[in-house]
Amino acid sequence: MRKITVIGTGYVGLVSGACFSEIGNRVICCDVDENKINRLRRGEIPIYEPGLQELVERNAKAERLYFTTEVGEAIESSDIIYIAVGTPMSETGEADMRYVMSAAKKIGEHLNGHKIIVNKSTVPVGTGELVREVIQANKKVPWTRFDVVSNPEFLREGSAIADCMSMDRAIIGSDNQEAADVIAELHAPFKTRIFFTDLESAEMIKYAANTFLATKISFINAIANICERVGANVADVSAGMGLDSRIGSKFLQAGIGYGGSCFPKDTYALAHISDKAGYDFELLKSVIRTNQKQRYIVMDKLREAVGGLAGKQVAVLGLAFKPETDDMRYAPSLTIVPELLKQGASVRAYDPIASDSAKRELPSGVHYYERLEQAVNGADVCVILTEWQSVVSMDLALIRSLMKHPVIIDGRNCFDLQVMERFGFEYHSVGRPPVNMAERDRQSVNL
Repeated sequence: MRKITVIGTGYVGLVSGACFSEIGNRVICCDVDENKINRLRRGEIPIYEPGLQELVERNAKAERLYFTTEVGEAIESSDIIYIAVGTPMSETGEADMRYVMSAAKKIGEHLNGHKIIVNKSTVPVGTGELVREVIQANKKVPWTRFDVVSNPEFLREGSAIADCMSMDRAIIGSDNQEAADVIAELHAPFKTRIFFTDLESAEMIKYAANTFLATKISFINAIANICERVGANVADVSAGMGLDSRIGSKFLQAGIGYGGSCFPKDTYALAHISDKAGYDFELLKSVIRTNQKQRYIVMDKLREAVGGLAGKQVAVLGLAFKPETDDMRYAPSLTIVPELLKQGASVRAYDPIASDSAKRELPSGVHYYERLEQAVNGADVCVILTEWQSVVSMDLALIRSLMKHPVIIDGRNCFDLQVMERFGFEYHSVGRPPVNMAERDRQSVNL
């Protein structure tokens, strides 16, 4: 059993701390946010993640998982200290390192014996050395030893528990092999592959991995836009590409672009890192621009389908940036919904989990519904922004009967074209031919 302190009870810190306690370690999750810690002590989970509630309750009851605002005491009572604080994007695009530096200073002030300091936060290359300098400058006893390790996280929101308990790899960067071996041993119960490297390479691996995945998404979205112009079907194109083992099928689903807490922040951060290093990363900057433009494709399809939006009832299905989370960070809905309101549409929104989060982020004037059927009832057009299971499995016959006009703009390519044609929807997706456009044209002529 290891004594671990995790500084930061956000998404990464809370999930990681709970999983480390699940495999038998004593874990203290600490945060300066007293309200958040009090909620966690009461068993209230501040984020939505499937399975996390049960995991926290089980390990807190077993007295393996604790929550505190006394960060100094938590540091002093543990052998391994994880820094898992936020590194939000600043106005310049670089990672905001204030919370990481504050945690490092606190560690230095309470360093009472040899400890291994692990950077779990996504941080720019060189942060490991910077953390070392801050701790060294603030420690009370000059000869107290410590080691710094980089162990970046690769958790996906919505499947974070599985990603941690059955992780496919652990990257461990350090200039001290003994410290790296301790962190490797900590991961042994996860039965994962271990890759050892230096601090700087571990920090770069995190950014390189996320920006490469973002590149795949922007690439297939660009291909989708071409497919629409030449009559090809991007679903078939991506499936054919994915058969090539050098490419693979993951992250080749066309849609309205990436969002969330990682890809937008990490792409901007790496672009800033490359500029600072004197390299113009034109490819990555194009990825960012492509993603920004992609969500406006939905607005173009809306205007084409229904003409002016003023006075139209628009059902928006899905507000979170992806299913199985209430995270609204960089969600396409943050672009689409305000634009709909600006153009005079009445927005009828449905999300099974993220409505409360959305109310804090979206403008007033949005009508929220607890049931999907309520949102689409009487709608002139329906827009799909998140592929929740309740959305992809909705009763199409019922939905068609409830809508004023059976028009769906699908930003996530949830439905088979032949199915939508059979149910009589005018259906516009991304990178695929539209369905039942001829029927609308005939109706216009008859009118």
